[in-house]
Amino acid sequence: MRRTPAHASTTFALALVMLGCHSAERAPTDRLQPSSPPADEPLVDVAAIDPRIVIDLHYATSNNFTGEQLYPVARCLLRARVAERLKRVQDRLSKQGLGLKIWDAYRPLSVQKKMWALVPNEDYVANPAKGSRHNRGCAVDVTLVDSAGHELQMPTAFDTFSPAAHRDYAGGTRTARRNRRTLERAMQAEGFTGLKTEWWHFDAPDWQVYPVLDVPLAAVRPSAPAADYGGQIRLAPFQTCAVFTPFSN
Repeated sequence: MRRTPAHASTTFALALVMLGCHSAERAPTDRLQPSSPPADEPLVDVAAIDPRIVIDLHYATSNNFTGEQLYPVARCLLRARVAERLKRVQDRLSKQGLGLKIWDAYRPLSVQKKMWALVPNEDYVANPAKGSRHNRGCAVDVTLVDSAGHELQMPTAFDTFSPAAHRDYAGGTRTARRNRRTLERAMQAEGFTGLKTEWWHFDAPDWQVYPVLDVPLAAVRPSAPAADYGGQIRLAPFQTCAVFTPFSN
């Protein structure tokens, strides 16, 4: 049968549709998942997600810029997707004989207010009226350690509020600058963005989606054993949280 131009066009269009459907069936599953995480995504215990990551929460001790213990318990919590990203960073670094040490992760808003009272400078401490990315469980303060867990040399110590802590600081030793770049590249490879004034601070993608929380660390409890639910942590019943317009560090 002779095909008319219209019939040929219809056949060609149908072939494109079929090809598109076939391609969709073979698409990687991660591309089919929603790009934005749910706002009620639970906090998870980083130690349960990846026990290789060293945890040293300075605010759970008096060894911090306030000189006071701000956290009653040393709980290192992050949103589930953020923790999974951090696990992938650890995987990358492990191939180089390196690893991560966490100095801070989720931070209740009440603690943010105490910090702001001491250092009301948004270059280094987020204004609690706007909320911090730490308060959302979407920011992490980290450094590098070697295979024995010893910290590598960096341009400054944690929470040094000076130009030497800035990400573009060109001073210090060559070793410190190299280590800073190694950390930054590993974090960026998994989607984290560094704060320009603090070489240790990194934000996860989509942090704007999550609300600010003011739930004390002591009020956060596991909903089930970590072995059963991958370390998921949920808020205890009847605990309230503060919600602000997404903004700030």
